[in-house]
Amino acid sequence: MNTTTAIAHLPDDRARRLPRYADLEGWRAYQPWFPETMRCVGADTTPEESWWRWRGLDVHLDRMTAPEAPLKVVVLHGVGAYGRVMAPAAVLARRHGFETVAPDLPGFGLTRVPRRRLTYDLWIDCVADLIAAEQARDARPVALFGVSLGGLLAYQAAGRAPGVAGLVATTLADPREPAVRRDFARNRLLGGPGLWLLRHLRLVADGLPMPMAQVSKMHRISNDPALSAICSDDRLGGGSWVPARFLRTMLEAAPAVEPERFDACPILLAHPGADRMTDISHSLRFYDRLAGEKELVLLEGASHMPTEQPGLDQLEAAVVRFMRRLAAR
Repeated sequence: MNTTTAIAHLPDDRARRLPRYADLEGWRAYQPWFPETMRCVGADTTPEESWWRWRGLDVHLDRMTAPEAPLKVVVLHGVGAYGRVMAPAAVLARRHGFETVAPDLPGFGLTRVPRRRLTYDLWIDCVADLIAAEQARDARPVALFGVSLGGLLAYQAAGRAPGVAGLVATTLADPREPAVRRDFARNRLLGGPGLWLLRHLRLVADGLPMPMAQVSKMHRISNDPALSAICSDDRLGGGSWVPARFLRTMLEAAPAVEPERFDACPILLAHPGADRMTDISHSLRFYDRLAGEKELVLLEGASHMPTEQPGLDQLEAAVVRFMRRLAAR
């Protein structure tokens, strides 16, 4: 097995020096916004923590094991979250018989990275290698589930990593489109000339620290202001600072395979119907361009971070149907 992608336990002494969510409280603040059946309230509903040594980084992994599961799901967060925030989706998945692994992508959650190394391409490489590592662990197929920017990340990783069984995205927007960049940014300067400045002054600007809550519409990640405030203040997620290089490379990222030629796996787009952070029109344009097998579901009343009903139940039903079809293949 390639040492770049192999997943192995770190030596006990090293692992003991690394932080754990078991010792932190911040992530628990998200729990009340999810139904009781999705909360992490005990050993059976809390992910197992481990570390993956990858390219000199210690990548934190949350895993909900299910040895008899016919399918494994890699759960991907966006720039306002981290793997433990995705735990309610993992709890739900295991209840339906699927195993999950949720990474903290570099720079977010507990996965630290030197600022000079943090680019969006590093995220894509990390997910592509994690897919390969999970495929090498056993023969079960691997699917992807991405929330927010994690949806596009899942698409981009599937274009690089062969053998992905299928992917679910709550949003799919091409950041190369000016309309998408304008919608992402908190103000018109960042959404228009701001990117031009980042690109043309990158030798100077790339290392500048940027607060995610001020450059993006983190205040609209939920339609509940209290939940949006938790996300925006969370220093492990939406309240973090990233180098301008990460934002520039994210907004410039081209997929390995354009949608018009993508047929690597089936895609389910389950877009929140009341999303005030990423307008549904952006995802629909991307969806219409997709050449391969695809399915669209609109989640009634759900915001960008879908916690509202009936959209949350609709998301559960659509994803479970989709994953069961993948497992049956």
